[in-house]
Amino acid sequence: MQQILRRSILLGVVAFTLAIALSNCNSPSKQINNSPTPTLTPALAPAGALVYGALGQPVNLESGNITDGNSTIVQQQIYNRLIDFKPGTTELVPSLATEWNVSQDGKTWTFKLRDGIKFHDGTEFNAQAVKFNIERWWDPKNQFGYRNAGKTYQIWQDLFGGYKGSPDSFLQNVVVEGKNTIKFVLKQPFAAFPAAMASGYFGIASPDAIKKAGATYGTPSSTAVGTGPFVFKEWRSGDRIVLEKNLNYWKKGLPKSKQLVMRFITDPAARLAQLRAGTIDLTVDLTPDQLAEIKRDSNLDALYRPSFNVGYLALNPGYPPLSKPEVRQALTIAINKQEIVKAFWGDLGESTSHFIPPLFKEYRSPKVTDYPYNPQVAKQTLAQAGYPNGFPLDLWYMPVSRPYFPNPKLIAEAFAAELSAIGIKVNLKTKDWAAYLADRKKPPGYQSFMLGWVGDYGDPDNFYYPHFGPGATSDLGKWKNEQIIKLLDQGRSTGDQAERIKIYQQVDEILYEEAVRIPIVHAQPLLAKRKKVTGWIPSPFGSQPLD
Repeated sequence: MQQILRRSILLGVVAFTLAIALSNCNSPSKQINNSPTPTLTPALAPAGALVYGALGQPVNLESGNITDGNSTIVQQQIYNRLIDFKPGTTELVPSLATEWNVSQDGKTWTFKLRDGIKFHDGTEFNAQAVKFNIERWWDPKNQFGYRNAGKTYQIWQDLFGGYKGSPDSFLQNVVVEGKNTIKFVLKQPFAAFPAAMASGYFGIASPDAIKKAGATYGTPSSTAVGTGPFVFKEWRSGDRIVLEKNLNYWKKGLPKSKQLVMRFITDPAARLAQLRAGTIDLTVDLTPDQLAEIKRDSNLDALYRPSFNVGYLALNPGYPPLSKPEVRQALTIAINKQEIVKAFWGDLGESTSHFIPPLFKEYRSPKVTDYPYNPQVAKQTLAQAGYPNGFPLDLWYMPVSRPYFPNPKLIAEAFAAELSAIGIKVNLKTKDWAAYLADRKKPPGYQSFMLGWVGDYGDPDNFYYPHFGPGATSDLGKWKNEQIIKLLDQGRSTGDQAERIKIYQQVDEILYEEAVRIPIVHAQPLLAKRKKVTGWIPSPFGSQPLD
């Protein structure tokens, strides 16, 4: 009876919050016109331009110094990486590197580079340019890393263990052999090294452009120079980024569009309204409840991105009430994840206690089941832990829509309603996206927060290492688990598939007990485009070139 009553309360809260959202937004979803909408031709969409409805503004356009999807999607238009992915898959294909191979001991990777490529500023792409980029990300003492200006290149540590001089650094040396050959010497074998280098963060930028711009490189008032399909023209902060066709692009016949306009539209309802009106041509990460509206408009096509993400609720053990695992576990069983996922994602979401997505089902431990929803037991557990009346909790929610949390505020309100039933006094908070990402790592960090991850390459290592590896838990106070770190390093170094499955299943089991990043959902993101747009193949990684 208690669970039935709580379920009714939850559904009531969800329905109420959704009703508020619908009544407060100027969205066609209130009165759906099933007839095709006329295409508008505002000045912001010149002839030959492709207009993309982005989820929000990038943090910056400096390759290697980002962790967010809003930055990655723009950078993929400006830069090329050494290796790319076949459209719509996790399969590696050549890009700036034409081939790569590994030494017999698995510790040295050699990349052969494409000849005759120029950066947008006319300077030459070669092995020295690659070395320049790698070393400014990897080496804290590199003069062109401008770390005294606050640059951290956090993603390098997340994916490759640490920076130069750190005992955790996988990379040991970068060696140039001739104009078009570069070698990466590793501390230990890392089978997924090429795939990690292919992730969207590591575009190769012009060394000359970086030197000229200094610490301002990649900011709205500065520049961003790569070898990619589009050339940076303008960043209107809070509004859009304008990119021009690279007339000398090395991929013949591309890009198809003369100009790419990337408009920042944080609200999913506003993105769909502008898509229907014709002021944008394609957009991503719409909410599942918008699918019916898309299907009713004959000018639009719905597309689906493969589920390759996780949306989670982080509980910071640095906050005293959350220092005990049993308290964190109590909060997890106080939230009816199944009903929340059903309410907000419908058939486009999977509720699970596994941090890795369904693509990696063989790496999931069969011993890990979903956290059982039981607010009564949760309340008893809190009392036994010394919190019979609960405690206050700041819960930070993202200010932007992402595929794993398409309606962050409404979902946070649902979490708050559930937690209030066991005495947790939730204070909802948010801030600007760039500050949201940065400030969670400033001591003491957020008490709890919502965030997620879209995979960068097709290996469970990419979900675990950036969240639980060395240096990856700075947003969880002083919490870290040495056993997990040891297992993750073993998973990276072995090529034996059966052994890797065993290792990652063990990681799955430990994380279930620790309950520091609570998996809420693995979502299948909803995308949409106008029918005139052809050739768009959604990538499982969340972003791809729009050439």
